[in-house]
Amino acid sequence: MILPIIGYGDPVLRKTGELLTPEYPNLKETIANMYDTMYNACGVGLAAPQIGLAVRLFVIDTTPFSDDEELNDAEQKQLQSFKKTFINAKMIKEEGVEWTFNEGCLSIPDVREDVYRNPSITIEYCEEDFVIKTEVFDGLIARVIQHEYDHIEGILFTDKISSLKKRLIQKKLKNIIEGKTFQEYRMRFFGKKGR
Repeated sequence: MILPIIGYGDPVLRKTGELLTPEYPNLKETIANMYDTMYNACGVGLAAPQIGLAVRLFVIDTTPFSDDEELNDAEQKQLQSFKKTFINAKMIKEEGVEWTFNEGCLSIPDVREDVYRNPSITIEYCEEDFVIKTEVFDGLIARVIQHEYDHIEGILFTDKISSLKKRLIQKKLKNIIEGKTFQEYRMRFFGKKGR
């Protein structure tokens, strides 16, 4: 089921997500709905706060990034096959020289900014079986994970840009809060009832 995406300004996007247990009600259905919602909005990642749930859950599918002609065959293949659910994620390490990439967010439509992030991460998480894993990820996959991980920590990519850039996008952010924005997917706005 495709759910509305929560827009910038809603307090749920600023909450630190709570840990999930295997008994969490309708978890498999929630995860399936998150993938449906993400694909409908042409996203590569979606975190539970973006559908109104303050829990430690996000989903990723980097397939759309695999079309980038600047990537080598190995990178394209890796991005093409990366689809994963992260439950109760905990960042262990972020390493390497920070690099910039132009990021956007389904909760903040029509806003894109360059964000610096580390190229390599070590993260502990569970998939749907709740078995704890620790893995290292690099490059664009690491970046998408970091972006979604920030969501479950109550952090948005706009928190990572300069004060000047924040001032320049203030009007766009205010319009999102008030629901004065249009996109092809359903949204729910804090200052207005969504469509």
